[in-house]
Amino acid sequence: MDSCNVTQTKVVHCSGSTEKQTIQFDDKGNPLYSSDGGDRYITQNRNLDICLSDCGAVVVVNQAGKLRFRYTGHTPAPESEPFYPRGITTDSQGHILTADHYNHCVHIIDQDGQFLHYIDCGLSDPWGLCIDTNDNLFLRLEIEK
Repeated sequence: MDSCNVTQTKVVHCSGSTEKQTIQFDDKGNPLYSSDGGDRYITQNRNLDICLSDCGAVVVVNQAGKLRFRYTGHTPAPESEPFYPRGITTDSQGHILTADHYNHCVHIIDQDGQFLHYIDCGLSDPWGLCIDTNDNLFLRLEIEK
């Protein structure tokens, strides 16, 4: 889903090689996701919502593809830079965690899009993240040589 010439972004639900669902537009026909180039990351929470880290937002749709909410960051951010979500994951409580690359932290929001808190412990450019079955968080950080 990363390209310099992206004109539209969509989420496709497949079963094997069969396309079961395409999620691209809201009820009014507007694109759900930005058309800006850049990496996007996707996960599904325990409610079966689809959570995508888009350019400047986390976009969450229900399993039917209807927009639930769009989270655009919380201010003040630790570094006061624009929200730039990268990796995204969810925990056993349904919280959504996303790495904010420019602000060097992880945002934690609840399953309804309400900001809970930051993980801000001097992280260096967090990029990817995942949570294991015991709710341990693993982060991929960019480290300059």
